[in-house]
Amino acid sequence: MDQNEEHLKLLAIFHYVVGGIAALFSCFPLLYLGVGILFVASPHFMTEGQKGPPPPAALGYIFIAIGAFFALLGWSAAIATILSGRNIARRRKRMFSVVMGAILCMFMPFGTVLGIFTVIVLTKDSVTRLYEIGPDKSPGPTPGSVTPDESGPPSGAARL
Repeated sequence: MDQNEEHLKLLAIFHYVVGGIAALFSCFPLLYLGVGILFVASPHFMTEGQKGPPPPAALGYIFIAIGAFFALLGWSAAIATILSGRNIARRRKRMFSVVMGAILCMFMPFGTVLGIFTVIVLTKDSVTRLYEIGPDKSPGPTPGSVTPDESGPPSGAARL
C-alpha cells in the first residue's frame, strides 16, 4: 500500500472517531434544554422553600432555544466530519474534506490536529492525483501476474 493511500485511510478513520466524539459531546447542551423545559413546565420547582415569584417562562424558552441550537450545531458538525471521512475513504469531494479540515481546526485539541493533517495531506499533488484516479480504478494487473480467471476455481470448488 502506498504511503499516501495509508494516510488517506488513517484520515478517514480519524474523521469517524472525531465525528463520534463530537456527537457525544454535543449532547451536553441537552441539559440546558431540559432545564428550560423544567422552567416552562414547572416554574414553582425553582422557588420551593424560598419566597418570591418563580422565574418567568421566557427564561425557560431562552434555555430551550440555546440548548437546542447548540445541540443541533454540534450534531451537524459531527455529521459533516463523518461525511468528510466517508468522502476521504471513497476519494470523492476533496474540497469538501479540505474545508472541513479547516473548520475542524477550531475544535481543540483533536479537531485541530486532525484538521491540520487533513489539509496537509489533501493538498499534496500526489494525493490530488489519487482523487482523480478514484478508489475503484486501480492501474490494473502487472504483466505476468495471474488473474482469478486464469488460476482456475478455488480448491474444493466444482467446475461447471
